[in-house]
Amino acid sequence: MEQIYGVIHAIINLHLEPATGGTLPPLTLKHMGQFTETLHRLHTFITEQQEGNKIKQFFRQSEMAILLKDCQKGMQQAMKMFKVEAGSTVLTDIAKMQKASEDMHLKLLEMISTLSDRTASDNSSSMYHMANDSDKSSNSFSMLPSKPKIFYGRESELDHVVKVLKKDSARLAILGAGGIGKTSLARAALHHPDVMRKYELRVFVACDSVTSSIGVAALIGSYLGLKPGQDLRTSVFQHFSSTPSSLLILDNLESSWEFQESRSGVEEFLSLLTDIEHLGLLITMRGAERPGKVSWTHPFLAPLQPLPNDAARQTFFDIADNIHDAEDIDRILGFTDNLPLAVDLMAHLVDHEGSSSVLRRWELEKTTMLSVGYDQRSNLDMSITISLSSPRITALPGATELLSLLSILPDGLSDVQLLQTGLPIHDPLRCKAALLRTALAYNDDKKRLKSLVPIREHAFLCTP
Repeated sequence: MEQIYGVIHAIINLHLEPATGGTLPPLTLKHMGQFTETLHRLHTFITEQQEGNKIKQFFRQSEMAILLKDCQKGMQQAMKMFKVEAGSTVLTDIAKMQKASEDMHLKLLEMISTLSDRTASDNSSSMYHMANDSDKSSNSFSMLPSKPKIFYGRESELDHVVKVLKKDSARLAILGAGGIGKTSLARAALHHPDVMRKYELRVFVACDSVTSSIGVAALIGSYLGLKPGQDLRTSVFQHFSSTPSSLLILDNLESSWEFQESRSGVEEFLSLLTDIEHLGLLITMRGAERPGKVSWTHPFLAPLQPLPNDAARQTFFDIADNIHDAEDIDRILGFTDNLPLAVDLMAHLVDHEGSSSVLRRWELEKTTMLSVGYDQRSNLDMSITISLSSPRITALPGATELLSLLSILPDGLSDVQLLQTGLPIHDPLRCKAALLRTALAYNDDKKRLKSLVPIREHAFLCTP
């Protein structure tokens, strides 16, 4: 709290005095936006901790630790940017501190309101330009994520998504396994020229750090620059209701939808948002299920599949260059099963270690060699573990046993084999359904239940 007060005090004293002539430098506005986002992330973290659900907190503890680390980093950067010396601006009189904080808060809100009223073409004082250099700005505190630079093999899926988003009251879900490229597809659609022309306001919200509808609303509020509060669901609804032609993308929404006790609230919140006819809604979720209580736009987008061979090779060569032994590359790509995350991580290893070294390491380390990153986008084992921690799996012990069995059966299992071979798995068809629902397994063209190579290798290593 002392650090927060110190930063706000520095902003007021250094940047909101009359001497500035009422215009703030764009770089200062950028730092203020980053600081505001840090405050909202702190609020989200505290709200999640106060929820009191120990099971949720256990499964999300690594992500909460990452969120807290990001908050600490953001505070340190804010103190540096606004030249705050810890403790030097803290008032000792509590009553005086409260009064000063209230005054400064009102000044900040007035400034934000003034900025929000300016046109998007006022480049010198806009809070941010969009990352794609569009002339349409959301006037929010956050930048849109960039367009993916290496993006192959999703032309038909991208065309499907764009066609749906061009419709009135578009509601679309991008589904699939962890690491299959759901976020990349959503980012590509976000920057498609047709989508940019249709939607004046585009908001992309990463939801992997929250586990409730209130947390989702708080994150959306932070991206919109809304005043923090206990429950922003109504405020978010009112904001989008008054903003024409808006697109909201909720990435990794499964984090809040997975748990039965929060699922209904999340679906009610989505249903509320879809009552806004001019709001387009796009979500990405692990698995093969869409949330209920939403009339999703037809035709549905099928869960994403691994990349075609040509696209996987092009992705690999864009990262590691086409200078390695062709036979080695074929073997390495075979280990990835064309799962985009695995292809990306493998290519980076080959780029700085060489294909021969990577092949030797794979024999000993398997998927652990692709798991040195700190989140699911850079750590393959973490990405798979998040799927395995889904309540849809943990509620059925036999589901993990079935996945372990698939880890040693590359040709998979038919329904006949599941039911008639006396497998020591209780309710095998229900367990199969759970693996399909979470996209940890799939049915091939012969209706045999299989799992991708990276998932099989991870399951094999984790089998007692």
